[in-house]
Amino acid sequence: MKVSVIMGSKSDYKIMKLCEKTLKKLNVPFETKIISAHRTPKRMYEYALKVEKNNIGVIIAGAGGSAHLPGMISALTSVPVLGVPIESKKLKGLDSLLSIAQMPKGIPVGTLAIGEDGAINAALLASSIIGNNNSKIKNKLKSWRSSQTKSVKKKPK
Repeated sequence: MKVSVIMGSKSDYKIMKLCEKTLKKLNVPFETKIISAHRTPKRMYEYALKVEKNNIGVIIAGAGGSAHLPGMISALTSVPVLGVPIESKKLKGLDSLLSIAQMPKGIPVGTLAIGEDGAINAALLASSIIGNNNSKIKNKLKSWRSSQTKSVKKKPK
């Protein structure tokens, strides 16, 4: 199983590349695509219908503004979708966060924090989901978390 990292536009890549970086550290296979719910709806629809056939276990969808991409993908597949709100100029990503978080009953999207933290945490969460059926990824994630714990000093220098 692999993770699919998708985003609504090329400008979202500066945040979503942090997903790639984190997935690479954990040796999680992934793909990256630009798919706009508004500008490329046919591409979005065709992508969503082929997700399971393409061995995708989790989708991380970054979107800004009205942020419909994660919800629209979730409406078309039963594969877990994690939404990363991308910061917008006018509302600093609050619009994106609310759009992704306020999904109607029956169309779930796991919603992460706005921006960089959300992108990194989405990759970690996706790795955890994939790791349920892949002991190598599960162990790599445990090792990463152990390193994170050890990096926190007990006393300031």
